[in-house]
Amino acid sequence: MQQPKPAEPKPTYRDDYQPPAYRVRQAQLTFELDPVATRVKAKLQFERAAQAEADTPLELDGEQLELKAIAIDGQPLRAEEYAVSATGLTVHNPPARFCLETEVQIAPRENTALEGLYLSNGIYCTQCEAEGFRRITYFPDRPDVMTTFTTTVIGDATRLPILLANGNPVERGELPGGRHFVTWEDPFPKPSYLFALVAGDLEKVEDSFTTASGRQVTLQIWVEQENLGKTAHAMASLKRAMRWDEETYGREYDLDLFMIVAVNDFNMGAMENKGLNIFNSAAVLTHPDTATDATFQQVESIVAHEYFHNWSGNRVTCRDWFQLSLKEGFTVFRDQCFSADVNSAAVKRIEDVAFLRTAQFAEDSGPTAHPVRPEHYIEITNFYTLTIYEKGAEVVRMLCNLVGWEAFRRGSDLYFERFDGQAVTIEDFVGCMAEASGQDLTQFMLWYSQAGTPEIDANGEYDYANAAYHLTLRQRTPVTPDRPNKQPLHIPVRLGLVSTKSGRDLPLTLKGESLGTDGVIHLREAEQTFTFTDVTEAPVPSLLRGFSAPVQLRFPYGREDLAFLLANDSDGFNRWDAGQRLALLALDDLIAAHRNVVEKVMDSRLVDAFRALLEHGDDDKAVLAEMLMLPSEAYIAEQQPLIDVEAIHAARKFVEQSLAVMLRDDFLRVYLENVSDAPYAPESEQIAQRSLKNVALSYLMAIEDEQGIELARQQFAAEHNMTDVRHALTLLVHSSRDDLAAPALRAFGEKWAHDTLVMDQWFAIQVMRPQADALERVKYLMTHPAFSLRNPNKVRALIGTFVNRNSINFHRADGEGYRLLADVVIELNRLNPEIAARLVTPLTRWQRFDELHQRLMRSELERIRAEELSPNVYEVVSKALL
Repeated sequence: MQQPKPAEPKPTYRDDYQPPAYRVRQAQLTFELDPVATRVKAKLQFERAAQAEADTPLELDGEQLELKAIAIDGQPLRAEEYAVSATGLTVHNPPARFCLETEVQIAPRENTALEGLYLSNGIYCTQCEAEGFRRITYFPDRPDVMTTFTTTVIGDATRLPILLANGNPVERGELPGGRHFVTWEDPFPKPSYLFALVAGDLEKVEDSFTTASGRQVTLQIWVEQENLGKTAHAMASLKRAMRWDEETYGREYDLDLFMIVAVNDFNMGAMENKGLNIFNSAAVLTHPDTATDATFQQVESIVAHEYFHNWSGNRVTCRDWFQLSLKEGFTVFRDQCFSADVNSAAVKRIEDVAFLRTAQFAEDSGPTAHPVRPEHYIEITNFYTLTIYEKGAEVVRMLCNLVGWEAFRRGSDLYFERFDGQAVTIEDFVGCMAEASGQDLTQFMLWYSQAGTPEIDANGEYDYANAAYHLTLRQRTPVTPDRPNKQPLHIPVRLGLVSTKSGRDLPLTLKGESLGTDGVIHLREAEQTFTFTDVTEAPVPSLLRGFSAPVQLRFPYGREDLAFLLANDSDGFNRWDAGQRLALLALDDLIAAHRNVVEKVMDSRLVDAFRALLEHGDDDKAVLAEMLMLPSEAYIAEQQPLIDVEAIHAARKFVEQSLAVMLRDDFLRVYLENVSDAPYAPESEQIAQRSLKNVALSYLMAIEDEQGIELARQQFAAEHNMTDVRHALTLLVHSSRDDLAAPALRAFGEKWAHDTLVMDQWFAIQVMRPQADALERVKYLMTHPAFSLRNPNKVRALIGTFVNRNSINFHRADGEGYRLLADVVIELNRLNPEIAARLVTPLTRWQRFDELHQRLMRSELERIRAEELSPNVYEVVSKALL
């Protein structure tokens, strides 16, 4: 007889929030670790909330737990006094205050979802955000239940010599049978999602930090023995972040010990558990021989991000998961500012916005679009999205710019002090900013409740008779699945008016008020006209400087205007953006030519603009490198009404090769001028030099210039640092010549077979090949001994890279790329639903493609939907097929 399909998962709504009926004042946990039968004993001190009725049952979350014992105040409960289900434990008629004692058994080795407590390469590890703690013991697993935890970890002294948990160690000792224990006490109340435990055979690197008030904090990074030499950069980054947070936000660290642990199997980048941050090894381990410049900078950013959470997320946390951007958007903004301060601020802004406009804007226009604060969800892990993090950070940035830094700092101080130890809402955060600044931020709150990327249509007109410039802005936010009707937002638009004679910014006077030469206007209505007076000549407007709001801006710039701004704009971001817009106009022509099967002709204005950049250079080589990069295929696709992958690929390749042919000598000169034998250091000046050199080499290899090939071979063989080696390897592997690709791949793979993170790079480089064998290579590499579907890093490196960064091969007309992704998602749905739900995203954007590709993509989505799906995958796929 056929079994009925499981009921469809039910959504959770923000409007249904109710405060907890019971709070846990103290939690005492004891873990007896075993791969298949870990015992967890919990003593939880409960207190009924004042608003709860006396007969309110105690309802606790719990999944995949085997209950062994249960008692209240030392008295075992009878069977009729409680009920156990697949999702939790209910205790009937408990007293107003009581101690609930439970003992459960769990199986860490079988936990392939990597949520709760799991076993990874002999290391016990936890991941409890968002709702993983319910896989450890019965508990009100929600962020508004703040509890002090005392944790005792018991394990085999030989196999598990290191036993870690949140807080400070208060007791340790030996036990019979070769076991030992350590007891940890965290004095700060925290929600269960911040609980952490790690046990294994680990080694530590230790340092210390002296806070502004003179306290000594011990810093430890725990890794497997072979990785001890890869922690120096993370430790230095941590100390820089601690000092920066003290100087910028006045926030000191509050415990005597801060620990980081690196593990190989981890769904996320890192986790800010109180006092015990658990990191994906890819987000903490670096060495010049194994990590690129980008990895060094990423590690610095992630270490800072998780440390900053100590206040913006831990000391003050979220009332419910709908408020997720309260901690994540704020903390991403903080880590972006930190990275900008310690590296190139202009490049950091360019990189952040390029990523936002490519990936988050795509999310905003797709079937899973949602506001920064969602109204409902089925599976909360699906909402750890770019909208929550990156767009959330842009909203905080706008808020900071609107009220000014001094008021923003006063507001953050007020927020941390008023709500310390509490679980709060976005209204609480914005309310502190309004109170500190005296501004009405009611309209600004719409940024948190409306999904979609706002669009601004701008037009400018110079009034010769009155020496005035009239700028008209019209805003609209496209319809998204959550809401058809959108209200006007408060959008700050930073701008300048650039003189066509001198190339300098003209003074801005608006309604008799001087804004200097770089000012902000506030678009609050559907349409507004701003008139600038005393404008002595017809200018070229430089709009949305510094990307002052996360919007799509449309202004009828001519190509000469864009070339002028690229050469003259005083705002580094807008100079870069002018170049991107100029390239996009040229690419639009070539995409149309490819579709219409007519001759492709290169736009000479783009060539001239690039020649001027190469000849005159830039004081900041890092910015120059960014300006010389063409828009990515993904970003080009986002600008097209209908994505034609083949035409986009052909057009971009034509532009790249045309620039390489016409400017070959300039690129060669730039490359040779930036070659250096100086000892490697991940410092701004060296990073900029390497970046510019490698951009030049990419153009030389685009035409497979013989001298360029020889330079790439020499750079690969020199093994000076992984940044140069990886870039040269990529160019050789992506060339049309197997005699270049095969030996380089073989040499690299043999040398680094022992290093799991470097092998991830080896996988990624191969599956980004533009050649037609890429899909077959993916299938082959899935059988490689270094690949495992159970390891999220491997899945991201191999499958994720292919489906997200090799459009020409993933979107093959035979649908084989889609079929491969669907097969992997179906398998991962059983192993690790969280990773499966993230991986399926490229298929959900089927509506952006032609009829053939739409049909093929929908077919694979329907095949996935026919499976017995986890709530994670069900939510994403069902939205995509609406």
